[in-house]
Order: sequence, then C-alpha cells, then structure tokens
Amino acid sequence: MLASLLLWCGAAALGGGVIVLPWRRTRRRGAIVALCGAMMMAVALALPARERHATARTTMLDEWMPVWQFDEHHEIHVDAPPERVYAAIRNVRANEIALFKTLTSIRRGFRKMDENILNASDTKPLLDVATSTTFIWLTDAPPREVVVGTSIVGRLNGPEDFRNVPPGRAVAAMNFVVTPDGRGGSNVSTETRVYANGAKPLRIFKVYWRVILPGSDIIRRMWLRAVKRRAEAR
Repeated sequence: MLASLLLWCGAAALGGGVIVLPWRRTRRRGAIVALCGAMMMAVALALPARERHATARTTMLDEWMPVWQFDEHHEIHVDAPPERVYAAIRNVRANEIALFKTLTSIRRGFRKMDENILNASDTKPLLDVATSTTFIWLTDAPPREVVVGTSIVGRLNGPEDFRNVPPGRAVAAMNFVVTPDGRGGSNVSTETRVYANGAKPLRIFKVYWRVILPGSDIIRRMWLRAVKRRAEAR
C-alpha cells in the first residue's frame, strides 16, 4: 500500500504543480512541486515487488497460491453463525456493495462491455457473475472457505495453473474465510494474492496494481460490510 500511496500523492503533486505553472508568481513553486511529484511517481513505480511465501498452509488459498508478489487482506466480525455468513458471501450482489458500481466503472474506463465482475448486474450474486465469466471456482467448502481465481496476464487453462503458473503469465486468487468466534458469531477475512511468473508480467502488473490498489481496498472493505449486513439481517 505504501508504494500505491506514494504513487497517488506524487500524481496529485504533479497535477497541482502543472495547474499553477501558467501564473508567473507561482511558476517556480509549481515547477518544483511538479518535479517532486514526478520523482515520487518514479520511485513508487521503481520499488520492487518482493516475492512472499505461505509459512504455514492454514487455508485453501495457501494451497492454491503459496507464493505471490502482491496481496491485500481485510477482516470483519459478524454477529451471525458461520453457516449464515457463508450463505451471505455466496449471495451478496453488486448493488449491496457501497461504491462498487462507481469504482468498477472507473476501472473499466466507463466502457460498455459484457457482464463480468467489472460490469456486474444486480440480478445475480457477485461470485456467480465472476465465476460465469472471467473467474473459476477453486474451492467451495461451506461453511469455511471460498476461493476463486482468474488469469491477469495470459490465458488460464484451468485450476492447475495456480499450482504451476506457466512462464509469462500472472494469476490472481481471492478467498473468503469464515471462522467461528466461540460466542455464536464469526470472524470473516478476505485476501487477494497475485503471482506473476516472469519479468514482463511482473513489470506490467506492478504498475497496474499500484494504480488500482486504493480502489480495490475500498471495494474489499465494502464487500465485507455487505456480507455483514446480509448475514445479520433478521
């Protein structure tokens, strides 16, 4: 997240500096601010993406993707038993997730396209939309864990690509894990991991990830809140 924040702060500084360049009194300051912003962006994009490994395989996501370079993780507590939480995860729709339509519209550049996770209808559960288009089911183990996966760079041949990613490709997997809290409620987490096998896909995805991470962070948090609302509804 640090690299992404640095990138966006640099973009804001660059834009602000450029805006004031036409005025003589602020031209010098604007040039300095713009230059600093450009340097911040360059640093953010140059920071390496380090490979990480699952130290213990406690989830099915660890089994499917034990090595990755990019990830995000979020958690929430839900006052409902695991069975109801799992059902909520499977049934949440796009219109229940705050800002989902806005942020996915921005990500696809407001282009019209066939139904997929970036252009989801409100008539089907979001995970069903995803797995009927660009994602595949990797694990569906009620009431414990859901894992779905997709190809980011290159064609996805099937689940085997997540255990042995071919050179030149990048794959992503996302899970939801439901854990009983011992008091009748549940702790819910979601994690996304991306692995790029090769210098070129790693370079391509590093830029993309650092641009979209703030929006993705918001979507994941709002997704968990939508699950909580649905599961706790009486």
